[in-house]
Amino acid sequence: MSGDLLSRYPPGGKALRERPARAPAGEADGRAGRPDDQPVPILMYHAVARSPAAATRALSVTPDAFAEQMAMVTAYGCTPLTTAQLAARWRAGRPLPPRPVLITFDDGYEGVHRHALPVLAELALPATVFVTTGWLRGRHEAGGAPDRMLDWGQVRELAAAGVEIGGHSHTHPQLDQLAAGRLATELAYCRELVGAELGAPPASFAYPFGYSDRRVRQAVRAAGFAQSLAVGNVPARRAQGPYALRRVTVRRSTGPELFGRLLECRALTRAYAPDRALTRGYAVVRRARQARRKAIRSRG
Repeated sequence: MSGDLLSRYPPGGKALRERPARAPAGEADGRAGRPDDQPVPILMYHAVARSPAAATRALSVTPDAFAEQMAMVTAYGCTPLTTAQLAARWRAGRPLPPRPVLITFDDGYEGVHRHALPVLAELALPATVFVTTGWLRGRHEAGGAPDRMLDWGQVRELAAAGVEIGGHSHTHPQLDQLAAGRLATELAYCRELVGAELGAPPASFAYPFGYSDRRVRQAVRAAGFAQSLAVGNVPARRAQGPYALRRVTVRRSTGPELFGRLLECRALTRAYAPDRALTRGYAVVRRARQARRKAIRSRG
């Protein structure tokens, strides 16, 4: 990261000094509070690409932007953890390291290997990649991928470099809309394929589209995953529970000022208000669809 950029967006800089004495609930830095209630930013990335497909562009970042953001992670004194490491510490009641942060990628886009891995390796930053196994190139490919995806050789290279590989379903459906049998198959097949290709099954899971309900969370646990991530666009906290940890979205429009606030868990309400409104609205739609399917099944 250039010195000019860091001078404009320093950790704890002008914007931090001018914030109100009381931050909104759930958004304060929280590092002086109870250690078991410490907020943790879990960054959610998708594609890292210069010219992504139209379907993935909004949720992608350029390689240059990603490199700048990772330099900010280092400059801000953050300590990256994998998803499994964070969950294990919270489960055991162990203290977190200074300024913890998680770097996560959904779906399994090829640019994570091509562009993100060299940056992560150079800065020694751990990360987690959640793969949609049916989208990955190779013998298990089921079709439907929105852009160029990783192949299994690249997934193995990511794992060998210390990147945690998690599950993200097999075909990326809305899990809360599936019947019980299909839901169990999506989870079991994803976990089985990752285990077969890497030699050990994944411990962590991320919900496709960020959607889940109690039934889905119970199914994820029954499938053998130890923790799972949602979205929510608020910092993660231990009280959310290991199967509903929240993440914040990093997208093409995320500039350095907002990214700095993500790292400091600060003043995120306005930035993500449209996302939360869409989430609430679509939750109503999903519940209506579920009720309609139940009614149809009961009549049959």
